[in-house]
Amino acid sequence: NDLAMYRSQFLELRQRLLYAEKENNKRSHELSSALDEIKRIVAKRMNSTTNHTDDEKVLNLTRKLPLHLTNMYYYLPHLREYEDAIFPNVIVGQQRTGVSLVMGIPTVKREKQSYLMTTLHSLFYELSEEQKNDCVIIIFVAEVNEEYVNSVAESVKSSFPKEIQSGVLEIISPPASYYPDFSNLRKTLGDSEDRVRWRTKQNLDYSFLMLYAQPKGTFYLQLEDDIIAKPDYIQSIKKFAAEQSQEWMILEFSQLGFIGKLFKSEDLPLIVEFFLMFYEDKPIDWLLDHLLWVKVCNPEKDAAHCEKEKAKIRIRAKPSLFQHMGIHSSLSGKIQNLKDKDFGSNVLYKAHNNPPAKVYTSLKVYQQYTLEKIYEGKDYFWASAPVAGDYIRFTFLKPLKVEKYFFRSGNIEHPGDILHNTTVEVLLADEAERKGLLDNGSEFNYPATKDGYLKIG
Repeated sequence: NDLAMYRSQFLELRQRLLYAEKENNKRSHELSSALDEIKRIVAKRMNSTTNHTDDEKVLNLTRKLPLHLTNMYYYLPHLREYEDAIFPNVIVGQQRTGVSLVMGIPTVKREKQSYLMTTLHSLFYELSEEQKNDCVIIIFVAEVNEEYVNSVAESVKSSFPKEIQSGVLEIISPPASYYPDFSNLRKTLGDSEDRVRWRTKQNLDYSFLMLYAQPKGTFYLQLEDDIIAKPDYIQSIKKFAAEQSQEWMILEFSQLGFIGKLFKSEDLPLIVEFFLMFYEDKPIDWLLDHLLWVKVCNPEKDAAHCEKEKAKIRIRAKPSLFQHMGIHSSLSGKIQNLKDKDFGSNVLYKAHNNPPAKVYTSLKVYQQYTLEKIYEGKDYFWASAPVAGDYIRFTFLKPLKVEKYFFRSGNIEHPGDILHNTTVEVLLADEAERKGLLDNGSEFNYPATKDGYLKIG
């Protein structure tokens, strides 16, 4: 009886397994049919705007591209006509990869004033060689005028030759074919035609830059071309990221717009795809907020619950590490005096114990920022309109044996206010040695001037 019972149970189990297998095959067939129908619909939509040859071209292109790039052809169908439209023109760069931090700076031509050089001076201010070796800054010149792009590149190369040579600084631009036709954009949010065009292009600029930066490092930091940074910003960013014990999507180091937003590079393809889905509809910072809503908000909960959930993956660091300094927006005619109240004040000078001396300068002193005050450690020195032949002179009250000197110009708020083409010269205290220099030339490893000074720097 027991054997018969077991045999009956075994046959019943076998029948159930056969039925489950049959149902599984049926579901697989239904799923396959559904996928075929989706493919047919997509192909039909593509055929409505292009011919069979173009479809084959897209297919060939998508086979060559990383998966996260292939979807660009659906959101930007005009790219099917241009095989190289999503690959940047690398104007300057050593193709550095494997760094901890990649920083992206989009820049466009401004009617009134460019802040790019000041921004770069601020970012490189007091960076150690170790920090420079573990990051890369990408300048994305989001213009298609070759003459303008090359002029920006030349300015950057002349101001930052070492950074260009080492690979910490790159300059790229988009192919002209990357951008769609902006003449027939749909107006949304009550914005003017110019503003809709401006923000639409801006969304595409951010997307292009992010995709280029994605494989280069662990984290991606979004910056702008009109900001200043605190001197310890890289160290602070790495420390704050390392302290996070929960999963996050964005770390914010500024409360303004899209400035100072840190992403994991592995998340960038998803973020860019979301931007491209709605690039014509809303500004970039709004799209980013909508993406967070999609990821964590429950439609059945209230707005307060949603904000609480978003705050878990969008984490704000204080104080802010970046401050907006521009006044003239890249949108023609727009003035924006935006300031981050959490940025705080900067240390604009460092006091030093200098030996007693009388100080002189031929430079035109600005307001109360005299040479005497900086030498005494009370304030910084600020002058204007230097010309060839101007000088700053320190006459020590007693002769000194000088082993080294340290001279710094510019500060974090005005990093571009520095002395260019400047020499450091010293006058020997011993008159006999000075006379020997004039009569016989320099006996030292430094060139001598006609009036007896040695050029030491």
